[in-house]
Amino acid sequence: DVLLGADGIWSAVRATMRDEPVKGDGSGVSYSGYTVFAGELDYDSFDNGLVGYKVYIGPGQYFVITDIGNGRYQWYAFLAKPPGSAEKEEKPDGSAKYLGDVFEGWSKDIHHILEATKEHEIQQRDLYDRPPSVFKPWTKKSVALLGDSVHAMMPNLGQGGCQAIEDAYVLVEELSTLKTRDEIEGSLKSYRGRRLIRSAAVQGLSRFASDIIIRGFDTPAKIVFKDGGIKFENFNYAGIVTKMLQPILPIFFMIQFNFLYDGYKNDSAIDLKATLGFLLVGGLVLLVGLGGLEEGAIIGGLGLEGLLGTEGVEAILANLPEFL
Repeated sequence: DVLLGADGIWSAVRATMRDEPVKGDGSGVSYSGYTVFAGELDYDSFDNGLVGYKVYIGPGQYFVITDIGNGRYQWYAFLAKPPGSAEKEEKPDGSAKYLGDVFEGWSKDIHHILEATKEHEIQQRDLYDRPPSVFKPWTKKSVALLGDSVHAMMPNLGQGGCQAIEDAYVLVEELSTLKTRDEIEGSLKSYRGRRLIRSAAVQGLSRFASDIIIRGFDTPAKIVFKDGGIKFENFNYAGIVTKMLQPILPIFFMIQFNFLYDGYKNDSAIDLKATLGFLLVGGLVLLVGLGGLEEGAIIGGLGLEGLLGTEGVEAILANLPEFL
């Protein structure tokens, strides 16, 4: 009765529906500018049960360690690299040793988990995403797109799979009450209407998170007493901004995750309650980061585009007639 295109970022169903290529120009898929190394292993961490998620941020790269339960850990190393670096860069001593050199001088936690990781437990992949289809169809007659096929996103918020689950949740609600096949097309359009703005906002937010970490953050500026005098360390633009944002970011992250978790039922196209606090505190983050036009561009843009992404703003504007 219904065909769901849940075949990923290189979706053949999407390509057929829209008469466009699966990959390359015209597909809507774009390279993010980042490659990621990912590892998963049994790991006896010194802070097991105390700390579940650690992020180490520096210019052009960052490292994430997360406890996934039962003595298992995942780690991710994000690097700003051109596409195809996995094939082009030689790693004669393996990925763990390669990353150990890349993160030389960083926290010993990074090097400890890298040394504990076997080579077959590491994978590298380039990161691609695509904006949600604001002006292109999600559905056609009894065919609908779901998940990465229509709104693939950066992994920084861990929302790719979550947004696919929300798609499925809404689809079940829309389809379970139907009495005849004649209602399918309208029900699938309703699914698209309920999911468009939220998925667009999460996609834009995921890209914003990756961009601000890689391009905007640096080692925080600090004043130290050394060799009998005062020294100013890392007093560049990014270092000062990172220092200023340190007390604000935990609040922003808390509100950001409330935004992600509170609206999962997609009862309305825009969850105003979940969005309000996010925009207020997020606006403060942007205000602190915007020291000048050039630097502001690095932080991710102005206003709503910086927080929700161009895609999220376009989705809201495209659906404004429904609220007027």
